Amino acid sequence: MTQELFRQDAYLRETPASIVALTEQGVVLDRTVFYPLGGGQAGDSGELVLAGGAVLVVADTRKCKDAEGKPTADIAHVPAPGQEALLATLQPGQPVVARIDWERRHRHMRFHTATHLLCHLVPQLVNGCSITADAARLDFNMTDPLDKEALSAGIARLVAAGHPVQIASITDEELDANPALVKSMSVQPPRGTGRIRTIRVGDAIDYQPCGGTHVANTAEIGPVVVTKIEKKSATTRRVVLGFA
Repeated sequence: MTQELFRQDAYLRETPASIVALTEQGVVLDRTVFYPLGGGQAGDSGELVLAGGAVLVVADTRKCKDAEGKPTADIAHVPAPGQEALLATLQPGQPVVARIDWERRHRHMRFHTATHLLCHLVPQLVNGCSITADAARLDFNMTDPLDKEALSAGIARLVAAGHPVQIASITDEELDANPALVKSMSVQPPRGTGRIRTIRVGDAIDYQPCGGTHVANTAEIGPVVVTKIEKKSATTRRVVLGFA
């Protein structure tokens, strides 16, 4: 099982680690600061720095999958192409420093937190989500039209207010007793550990299960605007966010 340091500290940019396994899916470490693709958020990129100074470039990060294609508790750091010679020198037990591309990760954090503000402004269930370094989108299960300028103004107001963003957790039983906390129709909170990670924005802005990375205060999001609103189907309205 890869220890997921990013769950409690999204600002941790690097960590010493050891190689656990070398698989077709990527390099598995005992601990990592790299966020794997999931919950709509893109996987991190960065580098693994070896003891001698050599650098393995990581193009993506994914959850490992078993023979049946089901996610496991291990995380694969996917090497960029053209590094076969360096990969051939790696061995289990070898120490590395895992270092993320911080600028790219921070953009993910800002966009992901902004989507929580959007959930406050559009209180409808979400049936699709994508968060990258260049844009973010939420697909809302609704039929009413949305106003791009009004949403942009609402996001700007919540950003300027500087609401704190807090990480906590609840039990499976607490979630079962309050199913309305789950706002996503397409992604269900991961279960199995007995506790489910939550994100709370301000006192009453947004509160829901979420495993992604976020900034500590809405002011850190910076200037984000709604760049597009699309009618994806009779019951789906897509809202796309970008940095102003």
